[in-house]
Amino acid sequence: PHRCCCRHHLLNLSLLLLLCNCLSVCLCVSLSFSLSLSLSLSLSLSLSLSLSLSLSFSFHQMKYKVLIAILFFFFQDHCFYHGHVSGHPESWVALSTCSGVRYMKRIVYYSTSKPIRPVNNPVPICFCHHGQVKRNAWGTTKYMELYIVADNTLFRRQNKDYEKTKTRIMEIANYVDKFYRALNIRVPLIGLEVWTDRDQCIVTEEPNATLWSFLQWRQKLKSRKKHDNAQLLTGVIFKGTTIGMAPLEGMCSLENSGGINVDHSELSIGAAATMAHEIGHNFGMSHDHDGCCVEATAEQGGCVMAAATGHPFPRVFSRCSKRDLDSYFQKGGGMCLYNMPNMKDLVGGKKCGNGFVEDGEECDCGEPDECTNDCCNANNCTLKEEAQCAHGVCCEGCKLKQAGTMCRGPAGACDLPEYCTGASPYCPANVYLLDGSSCQYGVAYCYNGMCLTHEQQCLQLWGYGARPAHDACFEDVNAAGNAFGNCGKDEHGNYMKCEKSDAKCGKIQCHSAAKKPKGTNAVSIDTTIKTGGIEVKCRGTYVYSTQDGQGDLPDPGLVMTGTKCGEGKVCRDRRCQNASFTELETCIARCHGNGVCNSNGNCHCNGNWAPPFCEKPGLGGSVDSGPVQYDSEFTHSLTHKHTHTHTLCQAVPPSAH
Repeated sequence: PHRCCCRHHLLNLSLLLLLCNCLSVCLCVSLSFSLSLSLSLSLSLSLSLSLSLSLSFSFHQMKYKVLIAILFFFFQDHCFYHGHVSGHPESWVALSTCSGVRYMKRIVYYSTSKPIRPVNNPVPICFCHHGQVKRNAWGTTKYMELYIVADNTLFRRQNKDYEKTKTRIMEIANYVDKFYRALNIRVPLIGLEVWTDRDQCIVTEEPNATLWSFLQWRQKLKSRKKHDNAQLLTGVIFKGTTIGMAPLEGMCSLENSGGINVDHSELSIGAAATMAHEIGHNFGMSHDHDGCCVEATAEQGGCVMAAATGHPFPRVFSRCSKRDLDSYFQKGGGMCLYNMPNMKDLVGGKKCGNGFVEDGEECDCGEPDECTNDCCNANNCTLKEEAQCAHGVCCEGCKLKQAGTMCRGPAGACDLPEYCTGASPYCPANVYLLDGSSCQYGVAYCYNGMCLTHEQQCLQLWGYGARPAHDACFEDVNAAGNAFGNCGKDEHGNYMKCEKSDAKCGKIQCHSAAKKPKGTNAVSIDTTIKTGGIEVKCRGTYVYSTQDGQGDLPDPGLVMTGTKCGEGKVCRDRRCQNASFTELETCIARCHGNGVCNSNGNCHCNGNWAPPFCEKPGLGGSVDSGPVQYDSEFTHSLTHKHTHTHTLCQAVPPSAH
């Protein structure tokens, strides 16, 4: 790979210090210099710093060098930035200064995909940038609260230096957030963990075993630390060419919202690209096939969801990935992403200008030069005069929307609408039908806001007209315990046979007239069996890895977790297990037959009935959804439609079917 270096000499260096008052110092640093690359390309990077802090001594007593060092001491947690090269709007920058003021530490990433490496003998200057990429409308931004774990092998590779390991994690998280901002998804790092003594789950060269062990450990983590997705960063090298693995469409689920990633590169962007890729699988993104990635050339790193990546590392998502993501959201995926994160949990502390509204802030539209919000003062994160709000889908023209205005419509059969409260600029926390609620006319159960069926998965794999095969296909083919019929792999990577009772949780078996399954690397596994004296054709799917592929997906041909496999039963851990509907049954009894139960265990009333228990006249909704607006023809129409829709999805205890 091409190597680039940052020369020692700095050209056109200008430094301006401005005293605002005797006790409160406002430091404005304007730094401009040229970087000479091995490609003989000269870049000019413009960076600036705007900080305010109170000091207990006079400005004139201090040397510039001392002042800057003190400022860095106070702000060392805010050392991760996004931006671009001046005069090159197509360029791309993510920068860390966490190793101290003597190091301008990686990475600046230019459009040629050549990283600028740390300076060998740098000048001690502390700076911050103000060239972040513009954000999309806040009203549609989603938040994926990320928790990253570094295993013991990685900790030892970092010379058992906790702070060094922590900084590495934060650099990687900064990149991941940068990647997903282009999709209007923010990825705040709300927790990190370093296994300094020993690993807390099985971490071996076998990626499948490592993944499922980590996901089981994550279920315990969920009970002590709220988060949406957890990623393991390991120093162990997996067998073959695999550098990461994650379940498809696992986002937000208790069992599958996570992945594993090898820290395989000296550059933190390498591990970040892998982590963004695995998170992409959690979001329902498949590997890019030929013709998908028109957003970046191979010389620019290609696209994040390519089956195989290397230096230069990818940083953009393809149109196919965006289509997969949209499809995932349309069917109700990602229900946990609509709630604002608790800003107290952000790793690195609070800072005006990071785009998150934290304690003591009325708004935060980013750095002054990136802010396009007419309601917010970017310099101090306060609302402008006469503004009631600056962010959120319940804020329009700096004023709060009327109570009862729908701010989030239902996405899929298992979702519920929310309405503005009139007191907050943000839509109420997202709620959906309680797990176990009946959907698709009783064919399936809601699970994490999604209605998962065997038919839906056959359509996804085979296309129009596909449907599940006869039950005998599942029982016969999945009893083989090989690549074409199984119930997943054990801790040693060996295929497991399905017991008859678990057969509908193994490899999906379909009927389809298509020649082959969808996807570049998918092939059809056709089996003909006899049942009841009749020959039945069973069509399975095998997805193979190319020679240079990552093999980072657990078999996408396996039935998805949460799919109904019998009355009162769902697929979990490749087994058809009894599902507990106690909470659902208790809730339904309180709703007087006039509503459904939401994910908080409260009644969401049909139109003409009022919360909380749907026994009095009203306009529907729940104590969680916000008030449904009176005197609104649109709302009346919506409520009528919603009532009709969820009559089909009425949550009925399994015993009543």
